[in-house]
Amino acid sequence: MTTTYSGPARLILVDGACISGMVSLSTNQRGGLNGWSGTFRPDEITTDLRDTVEELQLELPYDRLGTVAVTGVRKLLATQVLVSLEGRGPAPF
Repeated sequence: MTTTYSGPARLILVDGACISGMVSLSTNQRGGLNGWSGTFRPDEITTDLRDTVEELQLELPYDRLGTVAVTGVRKLLATQVLVSLEGRGPAPF
């Protein structure tokens, strides 16, 4: 079982819009609890992504899907943001 994934991904918003970017994910295994989390760097910044509070779908290559919640959005540079994600359910990697 893989415990990390870094590479291309797409966030699928509630309205079906897709945002492409790069993701870095890992599993968290503490005290018998399994979970996963990571960060997503979108190719383009959209207000839809900044304003989202609902659970989204994260699509990895080969049609692997996972449910994520956005836990934070942080500005990296004038034209880039880093989105913190927390996985819900089984990790798609």
